[in-house]
Amino acid sequence: MEIKMTLKPERERNSDSIKNAESLSFGKLRSDHMFLMNYEGGVWKDARIVPYGPVEVMPGAVALHYGKSVFEGAKAFRHEDGEIYTFRFEENAKRMNHSLSTLCMPEIPVDIQMEATLKLLDVERDWCPAQPESSLYIRPFVFGTEDALGMEPSATYTYCIMLSPSGAYYPGGFKNTVRLLITDRFHRAVSGGTGSAKCCGNYGQAFRAAKLSKTYGAKQVLYLDSSNTYIEEVGAMNHFHITKDKTIVIPEFTDSILKSITSISVMELAKSLGYEVRQERIRINDFIEQVKSGDIIEAGGFGTAAVITPVCEYIFENNEVITVGDCTIGENIRKIYDAYTAIQTGDAEDKFGWLTKVPRG
Repeated sequence: MEIKMTLKPERERNSDSIKNAESLSFGKLRSDHMFLMNYEGGVWKDARIVPYGPVEVMPGAVALHYGKSVFEGAKAFRHEDGEIYTFRFEENAKRMNHSLSTLCMPEIPVDIQMEATLKLLDVERDWCPAQPESSLYIRPFVFGTEDALGMEPSATYTYCIMLSPSGAYYPGGFKNTVRLLITDRFHRAVSGGTGSAKCCGNYGQAFRAAKLSKTYGAKQVLYLDSSNTYIEEVGAMNHFHITKDKTIVIPEFTDSILKSITSISVMELAKSLGYEVRQERIRINDFIEQVKSGDIIEAGGFGTAAVITPVCEYIFENNEVITVGDCTIGENIRKIYDAYTAIQTGDAEDKFGWLTKVPRG
């Protein structure tokens, strides 16, 4: 694929702003450039890297009216040797295509997604921070651009990749636990819908539930399925729990649960650490009883941004609170987190082939 480049003069680059910062917030900064590619006439074309800036769309663009928009989230890391490595981006590219297909949008070959991302990372390698728990966050997304108000898929699309030098997702890093609200009032997705796709509509509707959770001092909502029987997701993450016999249990992936790349990676990694791992439909009533009895000793969420979010408490709308373990980051969660992030940062051997070195152009 030929990628045209229009780069900012070196003197205008301001990547030095990340080097002396004591801490970086998550997702607030942008690198100098972005990748763009357009779909028209049944083909993806005009691949280019340009200075980061506004993207022009017409007011009647299908994405603005009918939610024809999907996205991904991945990370690249600076290793001790100074080189930049992506973490399992090929899996993100595959999931992007699943999301595109689900929303009747044109897929992008995985090799093209990989090439575009690696080239942009090479151009922007100075933007990759080196602080502990930091990364160069990768946000690819596709949106329908046709100026049409009929209920039909867009004939034109834009694929964009932007980069965000980021610190830990939670201020202070991997140090604290959270509280989750269990409610039957809101549902993230339903069977037969778009729950397994990473589309914008799934996230836009979630703010209402998150707003309710904060009135209970909770960080997010533990979503149940539409029958209020089974556990599905926690906010924008896959839920998990660990039993006292050190088995990691993750809800079975269905068409209403997003297949987390962090989850599938942890499942592979955990087995090498000596844990049993299983996926199953988890009844919320069974889960609650096992937390109360102490059979469940740790719980939380898996996701790209935070990696692991440990949960201390679950609160109900009647203000009943149940506590997981001793309400601290458990030894098992810490062990998994440390092993996982050590591979990402190059502090441990990548025995799984998850890392891809960004080639220098």
